[in-house]
Amino acid sequence: MRDQEPAPGHPERRLTTKETAELLGVKPDTVYAYVSRGQLSSRREPGGRGSTFDAKEVEALARRNRRESSGSSGSGGELSVRTRITLIEKDRYYFRGVDATELAARHSYEEIAEWLWTGELRPGITFTAPKAAVAVARRAVDALPEHTGPTDRLRVAAIAAATADPLRFDLSEDAVLGTARILIPTLVAALPPVRRAHRDVGPLAHRLWARLSGRPADEASLHVLDKALGLLVDHDLAASTLAVRVAASARAHPYAAVSSGLGVLEGPLHGAASGLAHRLLLEVLDQGTAAPVVADELRAGRRIPGLGHRLYPGEDPRARALFALLKEIPGAAPALAAARDIVATTARHTPLHANVDLALAVLTVSSGMPSTAGETIFAVARTAGWIAHALEEYGERPLRMRPSGHYVGPRPPQPLPE
Repeated sequence: MRDQEPAPGHPERRLTTKETAELLGVKPDTVYAYVSRGQLSSRREPGGRGSTFDAKEVEALARRNRRESSGSSGSGGELSVRTRITLIEKDRYYFRGVDATELAARHSYEEIAEWLWTGELRPGITFTAPKAAVAVARRAVDALPEHTGPTDRLRVAAIAAATADPLRFDLSEDAVLGTARILIPTLVAALPPVRRAHRDVGPLAHRLWARLSGRPADEASLHVLDKALGLLVDHDLAASTLAVRVAASARAHPYAAVSSGLGVLEGPLHGAASGLAHRLLLEVLDQGTAAPVVADELRAGRRIPGLGHRLYPGEDPRARALFALLKEIPGAAPALAAARDIVATTARHTPLHANVDLALAVLTVSSGMPSTAGETIFAVARTAGWIAHALEEYGERPLRMRPSGHYVGPRPPQPLPE
């Protein structure tokens, strides 16, 4: 980088916006974002066409960014990443500083997603997908084997939709937002409907219902499904979200970043956990009591699904909000009673609260949905959060999510294998 020579009488060295962006490893727009946040100061030189920046101040910010993104968190050596999206503390969680459960109670999933991406609330917004993208995604999904799981279907739909979007490599904020607003409804529309007599119109939760249940949707059930989507939009740096940020750090386009998240989500300790809770609930309902079912799980050395969360010593706020809403669903009383029985029975073994996976299981069981439905709800909901994290990561230094390996193998030189 060519340093700008200091003007006579000015001992400090000044950098142009382009030079500053290169030193920080960000886009020029991000340089001005640093100014607006008070992390950098700028000055417009007399007769100059742009702002200039103090080189020492820029270099200090670059050192700070490298230090903060180096992976040291001060809490057991876990990876720490700067983010302004979600905060989790004291058995509550917040989206951009706003209580997430209160936000979900008052706004639709699409309104929350839009606000998470842009900071602007757009009442009544719904996301629609172009017919061409939906057609390509549906053809790809329809070609999969019948036993294919929901996350695989969504991942294939995302990849297929990407091939139909010639602008997918444009990582400017407006372009990524445009992609986000069509990708989520495309994913939903690409899933095979359970009920054939449906129309892909209205809020996303209404369109998703037809992919999850063969029963006609009542207003209370649709309301709970929409609120579940809103509650699950984001949850800080879960494993799938970290995968998305790594992909975005390497400047993968949004479709590829979302596909990375979907790949991680499929694990039984993440998005698929609600399916295990769903099957447990069905067993309890079949047996009429939780005691023998819990005993069998413990005897087999398995943990009881749907209980406890490493980030919430107390109650999972997402579960608390969903359980309160589930009481309004017609026919949910047996599943709710079974969930309470599981919690009470297990409490004698270890005091754990119900988590959001058990609440999702109550929704899916009482709505006649398959055990994989919770995974689908989770994946569709979390796509909005992944895009928010990708947007944030696109504004950071490229490839900052590149930790160094701590090599513990044999020291070289070693003989060639024979």
